[in-house]
Amino acid sequence: MAEKHPFDDFGINLFSECVMKECLPHPIYKKWKTATRKEDALDRPTADAIAHAMKTWAMDKGATHFTHWFQPLTGSTAEKHDSFIEPGDHDQPISRFSGKSLIKGEGDASSFPSGGLRATFEARGYTYWDCTSPAFLRDNVLCIPTIFVSYNGETLDKKAPLLKSAEAISKQATRIVNLFKDKDIKHVNAMVGLEQEYFLIDKRMYLERKDLVHTGRTLFGSMPPKSMDIRGHYFGSIPSRVQAFMTEVDEELWKLGIYAKTEHNEVAPCQFEIAPLFIDANVAVDQNLIIMDVLKKKADKHGMACLLHEKPFQGVNGSGKHNNWSLVTDDGQNLLEPGDRPHENIRFLLFVCAIIEAVDTYPELLRMAASCYGNDYRLGADEAPPAVVSICMGDELEIILEKLRNGEHEIKPDVETQPYAIANLSYVPKDTSDRNRTSPFAFTGNKFEFRMVGSSRSASTTNIILNSIVADSLRSIADTLQQYKYIDDIHKKSLDICRDILRKHSRILFSKDGYSEEWLQEAQERGLPNIKHYVDSIYSMLDDKAVEMFERNKVYDRLELEARVDILTEEYRKSVKAEVLTLLDISKKDILPALVREIKFYTDAQNSLGTENSYYQRKIKHLCDLLATFDERYHDLKKHMIERQQYPDNMEKAQYLNQVIVPKMEELRAVIDAIEEAVSSDNYPFPTYDDMFISMQ
Repeated sequence: MAEKHPFDDFGINLFSECVMKECLPHPIYKKWKTATRKEDALDRPTADAIAHAMKTWAMDKGATHFTHWFQPLTGSTAEKHDSFIEPGDHDQPISRFSGKSLIKGEGDASSFPSGGLRATFEARGYTYWDCTSPAFLRDNVLCIPTIFVSYNGETLDKKAPLLKSAEAISKQATRIVNLFKDKDIKHVNAMVGLEQEYFLIDKRMYLERKDLVHTGRTLFGSMPPKSMDIRGHYFGSIPSRVQAFMTEVDEELWKLGIYAKTEHNEVAPCQFEIAPLFIDANVAVDQNLIIMDVLKKKADKHGMACLLHEKPFQGVNGSGKHNNWSLVTDDGQNLLEPGDRPHENIRFLLFVCAIIEAVDTYPELLRMAASCYGNDYRLGADEAPPAVVSICMGDELEIILEKLRNGEHEIKPDVETQPYAIANLSYVPKDTSDRNRTSPFAFTGNKFEFRMVGSSRSASTTNIILNSIVADSLRSIADTLQQYKYIDDIHKKSLDICRDILRKHSRILFSKDGYSEEWLQEAQERGLPNIKHYVDSIYSMLDDKAVEMFERNKVYDRLELEARVDILTEEYRKSVKAEVLTLLDISKKDILPALVREIKFYTDAQNSLGTENSYYQRKIKHLCDLLATFDERYHDLKKHMIERQQYPDNMEKAQYLNQVIVPKMEELRAVIDAIEEAVSSDNYPFPTYDDMFISMQ
């Protein structure tokens, strides 16, 4: 018997296009393809045929149930399982799955966040099949990706606006490509590759840390004696326990047709990364949500806990979800590929300038889209990008753009970068930019890498914003260029447009150290917003220019934006409240008794000597001072949490939490960390950072 190849099972749990081509009659398959390109709508007989083929395929693999898998405004996924079983003749069970069941389902819309779009008594919400994202099998359930809308048609999820934004950017990018005489192009896809960072710790220790269990991050904990700077974790040898986990993760993802490509140790202790290959943005977001779920479930199976929080441990690197974004035509042309002579690639320069204009016009939206409360602890610290949005184009391209902005006739860079010469290789690939890890939005060869995105977030909102703002910029450019008939005139006008954009928006370009205090000062002088706190960015969705942009591109209307602002504000408030209540509970029930035990230990030791001992006296005084400070800060935080109730408005309450409560939490944390350092391990009730980091070695 031939040995099984590692990739023999690739895609066996995915109802992929290849499977559909095999399972469906050719006319049905062609109708489905036409529907995915939005050239025609699926009729009921076609839907019935696809549903039957999908059910047969799934049941042959052991499926008993199906679900409309959707992304409510919680940011995670939701599903309701229905079995294929129905009563047949003579009360005998049969399996049935109709086109109607495939296309449409119903869920309780009032039970999910709706921002007032649905009242409690208005429960009806509908899921509709997203035929552009393939169905997949998880255990015994056929999962069908869907959108979620209200009875009146308002979007109640993250997928529907993402699909609308993808349509918007496809339409406007295609207009420009067609104007450049590439008339056969019908669609342009936003392509995304998502790098997912995460932490792994021993499950037993995770369960002993109530702060991790209830909030996803440690609310206290002092740094271990061996810092991450000397651990050599980044790209180091992967521990065998983690390697076994990664192997199972890969196998599961490959079966689902996900090209899990790269995995490695990240910079912080116990931190790792997984990155799949690029795919259409809509599918990439679906796959990332699956990846996060698989990581958590496989970690649990291996006796570990997977932490997806942006900053589970203070003082070491946080986790992000780098959003690599590009535009690719339906015949495979990457519109962000500069080529060997980028200074002559006018179409490339035009698309780059459109992106520069979009990012500089709507930096607040990008800050909001990438973040959450947890990301505030990550941005601007420990190798994470700063909260100031800027673009790094790399030296060569920045020289070209600078020459273009200044109106120079010759925009070729004076000095071109050369690849490192290797004697026995005749070809060495060349990049047009270095990799600036301090930049939040960097051009990296043939794509833009948006590094601000938090690791726990759905990437939907990020890509909705990116697609929408760039589509709006491209719309304006296309409206101008369509007045010209001849390609030479289009080229000339394109350069004029690029020059005008660069003169208005080059303040967003920055290729140096984004971590430096000098840059923060310079950014302020340039007029770039530095939104340090996520909650301050939420209302940017309701700025007049943002509302008009979304409505112009038919992505959101004002009512849907107001709902999302309300939901995000409430989510922020609940996140902070959960942390405060958890910290107060742990402080009272665990930290205080530990400190009292330590004081008693040294007091008893002092008394047993029958004489005063200077060491014991100093120790007891230090512990008693900590007790006094702890008591003061504990009651101060508790008092201010009660006072928050005087603010009835959701945003006022959120701002109070941000400006008053969060700093007071940090004050209490500081004394708890000092208590941890002062108390013996026998009396301290929780695993320390060092305990958790060592557990994975």
